Amino acid sequence: MRKSHPVRRAVLAGAATVSGIVLLLSLKPASDPGSAQAAGQAPPAAAGQAPQGGVNGAVTGDAAQTQYGAVQVRLTMNNGKITQAEAVQAPKGGRSDQITASSVPRLNQAAVAAQSAEIDAVSGATYTSAGYKKSLQSALDKAKASAGPQQGSGTAQTLTGDVAQTQYGPVQVRVTVAGGKITRAEAVQAPKGGRSDQVTSSSVPRLNQAAVAAGNADIDAVSGATYTSAGYKKSLQSALDKAPAGGGSSQSAGSGSGGGQAAGSGGGQAATRTLTGSVAQTQYGPVQVRVTVAGGKITKAEAVQAPKGGRSDQVTSSSVPRLNQAAVAAGNAQIDAVSGATYTSAGYKQSLQSALDQAGG
Repeated sequence: MRKSHPVRRAVLAGAATVSGIVLLLSLKPASDPGSAQAAGQAPPAAAGQAPQGGVNGAVTGDAAQTQYGAVQVRLTMNNGKITQAEAVQAPKGGRSDQITASSVPRLNQAAVAAQSAEIDAVSGATYTSAGYKKSLQSALDKAKASAGPQQGSGTAQTLTGDVAQTQYGPVQVRVTVAGGKITRAEAVQAPKGGRSDQVTSSSVPRLNQAAVAAGNADIDAVSGATYTSAGYKKSLQSALDKAPAGGGSSQSAGSGSGGGQAAGSGGGQAATRTLTGSVAQTQYGPVQVRVTVAGGKITKAEAVQAPKGGRSDQVTSSSVPRLNQAAVAAGNAQIDAVSGATYTSAGYKQSLQSALDQAGG
């Protein structure tokens, strides 16, 4: 029999092939666990760390006044992320209808995509875009403030007050609160133009210092800046009202928050919160509502702004008390308009809804 017999060569080749396959199979189990850990187990761990107990629900920003009308943004959030953005107010009438219809959907999409107010203005809608971004930032500030207590009582919170309209222009205050104290105050809006520039530059820094020193809105007006001071105090109080219960800033917010005992109600007692809605602009003047909420129910409602002057005084004095009662009775903003006060009623309901949005309802 020859050594180079074809059958023998085939048997040897087959044996070599089988040996190679066995070696490959024996190596695979050693490499699979490592690849499974890298590709299969690591992503779920990262995904599990992503939700940080962020804000859930609707958050409505303050109304931003523009040359062509008010812009106000409402966000829907899930675990601190923007899932939907919408403009509940936008310029309307004439050419504004076309600009709003074209620009707002794009701004909404940009807000969701960016997850911040750092979005580009829409070409041809400069004023609407600026107002949108301002109201969007306000909504995000409120969301950040609401999320603050979940990260510890020492966490700094940024709270932006509602715009307070004065005879010489709007005033709006933003404060930083940490450990129940105001650590910083600034006016993000103040009267400007003509003599107002001088009054603002002189009074606002003193008002900022007074707010930090006092830790609340009970500060003295600056001499020669009566209107600016009044607007500043009003917006400052609004900012402090937005501090969530248990967030460590109830002392700064004043007596309306029910004190620290209500804020620390982890033992089953319902916390009392004072919530101030955004200013709703109407044909006859601004309307703004402040509510006290305890145990998920409205226990008190009041209009801190309402139309005034001329016949508006009569309409306001007649309708607002009835709207206040209706809000407490209904426990929500689904209340009937008061006959003869259509515009005031609509503004009241809008501001009331804004206040309730801050409570997560």
